[in-house]
Order: sequence, then structure tokens, then C-alpha cells
Amino acid sequence: MPSARLTNERLPQPQLDLTSLPAGIVPATAPRPAEVPKPRSRQSARAAVLGLLLVFALSAAPSILQGRSSGSVAAGAPLAAESLPERLSDAEFWQLISDVSEPGGYFRITDNYTSNEREVGQLATMLRETGVQGGVYLGVGPEQNLSYIAAIHPAMAFVIDIRRQAVVQHLLFKAVFELSADRADFISLLFSKPRPDGLTPATPIQQIWNAYESVATDRAASEKTYERIVQQLTGSHGFTLTANESSQLESVFHAFLQYGPAISTRGSSGGQRGFGNNMNFADLTGWSFDAAGQPQSFLSSEENFNYVKSLEQRNLVVPVSGDFGGPKAIRAIGAYLRAQSGVVSAFYLSNVEQYLVQDGIWDRFCANVATLPLDDSSTFIRTGNGGPNTRGPRGGGVGNSSIANIREETMSCSR
Repeated sequence: MPSARLTNERLPQPQLDLTSLPAGIVPATAPRPAEVPKPRSRQSARAAVLGLLLVFALSAAPSILQGRSSGSVAAGAPLAAESLPERLSDAEFWQLISDVSEPGGYFRITDNYTSNEREVGQLATMLRETGVQGGVYLGVGPEQNLSYIAAIHPAMAFVIDIRRQAVVQHLLFKAVFELSADRADFISLLFSKPRPDGLTPATPIQQIWNAYESVATDRAASEKTYERIVQQLTGSHGFTLTANESSQLESVFHAFLQYGPAISTRGSSGGQRGFGNNMNFADLTGWSFDAAGQPQSFLSSEENFNYVKSLEQRNLVVPVSGDFGGPKAIRAIGAYLRAQSGVVSAFYLSNVEQYLVQDGIWDRFCANVATLPLDDSSTFIRTGNGGPNTRGPRGGGVGNSSIANIREETMSCSR
């Protein structure tokens, strides 16, 4: 198989020197106020007042359009007079990954192709029902982030993982989204299976998966599929992968090729069709039910798929290598968001906190999160036990899964 284009050159146009900023501080610059000529009459005075009101309304519009007010963010650095980007250029996206990432590190599970969390469907609906919407999403891990993004509709998303291979896997997902017209195409490309006849954007997800169940993998076509993915990332976007990242991309692609829709966290799985913890990719996206018995995932509807695809096409799902208890990644993301007047709406933690507690670094994680721009509705999403400051679930959930207020749980942490 061809290798991704390798080069020692990095893409230009750095955005911020985030590494030199202390604890998320970003200097803000305020525009000079517009000079208003002295009114010569009541009519001209009225026009001047109306003009000032219009200027104020226009300056407030970006914050309103982002769906969250920047006026109630946690105390910290002043906010720059900008708003979250509607799109990042390829150079900005690649530079941002470099600016906020830490070097890839070790985790106990070296390959983490999928989650094993059947509660995604219930949590996704709970988030919508409790009004967790818009803003900026932060998360960890593989495909479940895409389902939470589809539920929350953030303006931008960052997926943080200590393993560099996780960053590469999200780049694979990005390319497949961009090359796919709909959900059936996405499955066809990701698993190198010919698309069955009769599938439309309106076909229910479980019927789509059932249609693919008897379709054999086309290993000959997979060569061309991999070429298209490499071309999309390194050709169309111009991203530069190291030799190790190129090898990881090929390895992850082959894992999805080898195991097919039955791929699970570490590889093969028998599949549970919505039951048990040993769920595979098809289960997680087609049989993860909400309380009403409806599947909820980024593939459960064309609307969900298209929302995530739109963010991917605009370079607004940013994969980051970083340690939750590390010195840089979370704080650097916070610095970037403050410069863009962004507010974190949700932070999906999976069960990472149990490892942070075991390793004695949960306090570092808490202090990192406390530097993020938050408001009163910023929400932790958990599928495991929380840390020492956990104040109990807000809403229902499955097992020990819950959502909780970020500000309440981190307000006592030092910055």
C-alpha cells in the first residue's frame, strides 16, 4: 500500500504561541471606539444614537450566533474581540493541532479502535433534554465522541487522547466523512465493502447495518480506498505525517478492514446487538438505545451524520494528543478558546478519572480544567466513576454513567 507523503516541512501560518502563555492567559486587544460626530440637530442626534445601537448589536452578534454567551465564562484572562471560527484553513487546522498537542504517551490499552459504552444512546438524549447545546465540545477516545457531537451540535470540537494513534484514527474518520455522500457510503469506505442496492438517506440505521451483514469485504478495492484516504489527507489538505503517523494510519485502516463492522475496542468481537459491554462498531452506532428504545449515534440519522460531516469538512473537529493531567494540552486549548471567546459546553471523560486517581494526578487534571472558559451549564459527561470532587449525577444514565456541572466540581481547584 502507498505511504502517506512524508516531509520535514511544517505548514506555515502559526496562529498563537500558546506554549509561552501562563495558565491559559491570552492578552486581549480592544478595538478603538468609533468616533461619533457631534450632532447638529435632534434628527442627526437620533441618527447617531441609532448608529451606536446598531454597532453594539453587530458586535454582540457573534456571541449570540455561537449559541452561548461569553459574558458568564469563568474568571480568568480577558477575552479577545473575536469569535469561534466558522472554518479553519488546512494550515490553521494542522498548526493548531501542533500548538496544543503534547507528545504522544502511553496508555494501558494500546489499541482503542472503538468504545465499549452502550450508554451513549441514553446519554446523548439526556444531554439534549437538559439543554447542553452549542459551545465547544471536548472529549476523549474514538467514535463515541462523534455521537456526542451529533447530540450537542457544538460550534467546534477537540478530542484529546494521550495516544498519538488516536489522533491518526480521527484523521482517518475525517477523510472518510469527507469522501462519503451519506451514511451508507461512510460504512462502505470505512470497511471496504461494496454498497448494497436500495439504501437511501432515509433508510433506518439498523436496516443499513443488516444490509451490510452479508456483504463480503473487497480487499482489492481496499487498496484504492486507502489511496483515496491518503490523498485526501496529504494531497487535498496538505497535512504532513511523520513516518510513525503514516504507519499508524495504515495500521488503523487495516484493523477496520480486517475486523469489519464487528471491530471492538481491541479488535475482534462477537457483537451483542445492544446488550452487554462487549459491543462492536455496528452495535455502538445502530443498537445504542435511548430511554424510548430509539438508537442514538452519529449514524442513527442522516441529520446527525451531516452535522458531524459539516464540522469535519470545515476542519472544526480537532484531534489532539495530550495527557489530562499533563502540563499543556487542556490549558493550551483553554487559551485558544479564550482568544476566540469560546465557552466549553461539554467535556466527555469516559472513565479516565479512575486512572488519574490511581496515578495520583487527578488534582492536576482538575486544575487544568479550571483554566477552561466555562459557564454555569458547562457539563462533564462520564461513563465511569468520577474524581474526589464528584457531586453525583445530574439526570439519569446507565450504571454509573452521569452528567455533572463542571464549574461546581472544579471551582476549588487551583489554577
